[in-house]
Amino acid sequence: MSYMALYRKFRPQTFEDVKGQDHIVTTLQNQIKSDRIGHAYLFTGTRGTGKTTIAKILARTINCENPVDGCPCMECQMCKSISAGNSMNVIEMDAASNNGVDSIRQIVEEVAYPPTEGKYKVYIIDEVHMLSVGAFNALLKTLEEPPSYVVFILATTEVHKIPITILSRCQRYDFHRISIDTIAGRLQELMDKEGIEVEDKAIRYIAKVADGSMRDGLSLLDQCIAFYIGQKLTYDNVLKVLGAIDTEVFSRLLRHIIGGSITEAIGILEEIITQGRDLNQFVNDFTWYLRNLMLIKSSNDMEDVLEMSSDNLALLKEEAQMVDTAVLMRYIQVLSALSNDIKYASQKRVLIEIALIKLCKPQMEQDISALNNRMANLERKVEEGVPVVMSAPTGTGAGATPSVAEPIKKEPLPAAMPEEVQKVAQNWSAILGKVPTNIKMYLRQASTRTVNDAGEFVLIFDQQDGSDRMAGDFVNRPDVIDEITKAIEDTIQKTVSVKVEINSSGVSSKQTKTDAVDYFANLGIEVEADED
Repeated sequence: MSYMALYRKFRPQTFEDVKGQDHIVTTLQNQIKSDRIGHAYLFTGTRGTGKTTIAKILARTINCENPVDGCPCMECQMCKSISAGNSMNVIEMDAASNNGVDSIRQIVEEVAYPPTEGKYKVYIIDEVHMLSVGAFNALLKTLEEPPSYVVFILATTEVHKIPITILSRCQRYDFHRISIDTIAGRLQELMDKEGIEVEDKAIRYIAKVADGSMRDGLSLLDQCIAFYIGQKLTYDNVLKVLGAIDTEVFSRLLRHIIGGSITEAIGILEEIITQGRDLNQFVNDFTWYLRNLMLIKSSNDMEDVLEMSSDNLALLKEEAQMVDTAVLMRYIQVLSALSNDIKYASQKRVLIEIALIKLCKPQMEQDISALNNRMANLERKVEEGVPVVMSAPTGTGAGATPSVAEPIKKEPLPAAMPEEVQKVAQNWSAILGKVPTNIKMYLRQASTRTVNDAGEFVLIFDQQDGSDRMAGDFVNRPDVIDEITKAIEDTIQKTVSVKVEINSSGVSSKQTKTDAVDYFANLGIEVEADED
């Protein structure tokens, strides 16, 4: 016989085998024992919580020839026939593939005929929310007043898609997510039956990843066993198969984030990618890890809520002292947004790297949570004795916050030699390219650029009309002189004194250029005349 998956092999056959849905099992058993069986049931809840399983058990029980305390005997012909799927009294329909009016009309026609054996004809319609509007309308009248021997059991994961007219005609039962303890207990029970050795830590991790679904837990366990067939299933083996990450990695990553070490944080991400881990699972697990830290900081009585070993709990308590609750909340907010973004992203790694940089450098953001993060970092540095220099606020409003900065020490530049100043005059176009446009416009009106006996760079403006006078007065302003000086210093890396002169003699200032030529000739330097 071919291999059968664990979730099929160990599907509950009686109400006693159902785990985690006691509120539903008790109600149905009481109805059966008191003969108050409804004509229409609606089972709703997340995947793998037992909706279809309980529907089949209910169908088997109400048709059982010898029920025992509201449970099927599993010995009579009806129980065996229904369990084998051979009974004509239990009709299963998948509404995902049979969602048209014709499928429902066939059911409406069939309900007119009583069961050939047993007491009830049971219709189990799975994923009923997939039915079309016409199909719902066709089912409506029959669902409201079916024959006494017909029971409808509708199952769905998306109850909000079902018309209210259908909901009002059914007894609704909400299936809860199954707890980690319940799933882990069931998995361990089945492993004992199978004779497979599994670490308790591995079982609990699978139960946690199952996210409240017993079927998912069994499928994940089946996958892990198949990979390590014939070996003891350990916690590390489960992490490798499921692409998950040990909490030790999250511990190291958190410490790098708190310390603002971007390179180390990205390095850990590189390790995770190299090991072939699932990036979506990495983000979710790290968010869960930070959630645990936040709960520990919120209360001292969180051992039962966290469901972890005392060793891991001690490590979490140690790390919880390293970071404030407000900072943890910011981390979780950033990762939650990231989790939504990377679901369908083609460049998951890039998005995760951006998020890690945001976590390491809260000064990149200007919201309140980032401000709290920055203030917490400052307080931590002060407590550790790290010198902190408060710079001027940046931005406005909530973003105008102090930041950590080292004072910039600028070495003084040496003074330029006269021949170097003369080269500035000769390469004036290069200087003009570095000054603001509004200043450049007036500098172009300078009649002469020369060097005086003191080695100063002189700009001469001839006063021939009012516009020349205005240009000279503008350039002679201290702030404009500073801009010119800065442009010269950035070019030659030497300090130069700039002077502005207004020539009102009526003689062109170009004549003064010969004075500079003679001055450099006396120093033995040949200078070409600048023809304007």
